[in-house]
Amino acid sequence: MPGKRKDYISWDEYFMGVAILSAMRSKDPNTQVGACIVSPDRKIVGVGYNGFPKGCSDDDLPWEREGNWIDTKYPYVCHAELNAILNSSITSLKGSTLYVALFPCNECAKAIIQTGISKVVYLSDKYRDTDATKASRMMLTAAGIELKQLVTEKKELILHFHE
Repeated sequence: MPGKRKDYISWDEYFMGVAILSAMRSKDPNTQVGACIVSPDRKIVGVGYNGFPKGCSDDDLPWEREGNWIDTKYPYVCHAELNAILNSSITSLKGSTLYVALFPCNECAKAIIQTGISKVVYLSDKYRDTDATKASRMMLTAAGIELKQLVTEKKELILHFHE
């Protein structure tokens, strides 16, 4: 009798994979971020990606990163973490884990704390030295939220629509 398959992905890799897949929905030409919220019993309860709010056309609002603030994407884009929270299928996220491709900014940290999410698993921390990320880390730590960078030997997950 053969043993179980050995090359399956871990729970962390699975949920981060869902976050990365969600990021592929983002129309942002520079940065695509996805998030996946998982209940304590490992059920996906929310997903999101960075993009404009419902009803705001991706064609009418700016995607620029530089220039007058009002003419950039920054006042309009809703981050992946906040979208995942707002898209949640349950009323309480207390004790849930947030999987996100990029360490959360200070604004998203506030929403994470307020909802009762207890753990954040992130892939990249490329903005670690920015004030927004430093403030985020300070708030999340002060609130007792566990922070974990996903370390995996996997370089990619490949999806096949047709075998």
